[in-house]
Amino acid sequence: MAQYDATSPYFETTYSQFFLDTMVNRPIPKESDDLTFTINITYQYRPDLLAFDLYGIAGLWWVFYQRNPNTLQAPPMDFKVGTLIYLPKLSTLKSALGF
Repeated sequence: MAQYDATSPYFETTYSQFFLDTMVNRPIPKESDDLTFTINITYQYRPDLLAFDLYGIAGLWWVFYQRNPNTLQAPPMDFKVGTLIYLPKLSTLKSALGF
């Protein structure tokens, strides 16, 4: 059985031939050197574009939701202009996610 890629939010979630088990969240650690970012019109409703521009991997869009659970809760509709979020550094993600 194939396993999900290390950059996937489902990497630690088990599955069988027929269904995906209950989601196991992958926490993104809060670091003192995390950057703050106010979402602008370029990235409104497009966390995938911001992830690609920051990390080179559009599939890492979900880390913004894991790192900012009190601010971002309904992807992608709450990813809108004026919202202040924390951005983990690529080195933090590589360490936490193991890629």
